[in-house]
Amino acid sequence: MLLVTGAAGFIGSNVLAGLEAAGYADLVACDRLRRGDKWRNIAKRALADLVAPERLFDWLDGRAGHIEAVVHMGAISATTETDADLIVETNFRLSLGLWDWCAAAQVPLIYASSAATYGDGSNGFDDDPARLATLRPLNAYGWSKHLFDRRVTALVARGAARPPQWAGLKFFNVFGANEYHKGDMQSVLAKNAARAAAGETVRLFRSHRPDYHDGGQTRDFVYVDDCVAVVLWLLEQRGVSGLFNVGTGQGRTFRDLIHALFAAYGHAPAIEYIDMPGSLRAKYQYFTEARIDRLRAAGFTRPVTRLETAVADYVRRYLATEDPYR
Repeated sequence: MLLVTGAAGFIGSNVLAGLEAAGYADLVACDRLRRGDKWRNIAKRALADLVAPERLFDWLDGRAGHIEAVVHMGAISATTETDADLIVETNFRLSLGLWDWCAAAQVPLIYASSAATYGDGSNGFDDDPARLATLRPLNAYGWSKHLFDRRVTALVARGAARPPQWAGLKFFNVFGANEYHKGDMQSVLAKNAARAAAGETVRLFRSHRPDYHDGGQTRDFVYVDDCVAVVLWLLEQRGVSGLFNVGTGQGRTFRDLIHALFAAYGHAPAIEYIDMPGSLRAKYQYFTEARIDRLRAAGFTRPVTRLETAVADYVRRYLATEDPYR
């Protein structure tokens, strides 16, 4: 059995699909589905079980010796969530519990960290664990992920019990299929697909810094298929452990992103720039770009998908279809 937490979420459901396509059997999903359409993210999967998060550790304890690996993608991922106690309980303490269980059961653990740990980027985007103490996340979500990264690296450094393989993946700005349940946390692509398809104007935030043109704010936009490829590679490379950035290594502007979206629908770009809400300006990242040297040095050689190619694929296979779910 292979367990995926957050399996009905965005990245988790894509990982689940990738595992199934790669031939993994007896896949187990851990998540809450609630009342919306989130269930559709996993509706095409053949699952061995579906476990509620509050039952997770009882479920694991009853199957020690039968779990091949744990891929922990579950988290409160909204950067706008203000209940820090809830974030800590979900993103930090649950993750610590899984670390301890995997260490005791000697089961590999791959978990989701985040580029939000880098804060405003003033201290760079280097995933070297020695630099963790210099990072200053801008929100509680980023801090919770950073807190777990620091705890893991401290445990490893002191020689404490650990899983036989572990990897923390600092995902940058991921986009792709199955993100539709995320509301305001969807990618700019998903939010504006209908407008671009109709040739209507798309609105982007105006820059409020003189060193960036409107639409020139830059992100490392990474296709979810590339993220899945990293997870699958790690599961086949049991000797590789560590903290790794997952991005393209090249920052691209929001203007580039929207131009690619219009091109995928066969329309000339139409963009209007609007003021950013004052509440966001102090915590807004103007630039992110993953350093992926350590992932490459570990042996991951698969080329990343170029932004324009990825956006065109996302539109063709999902956004422009009657069934946009993977």
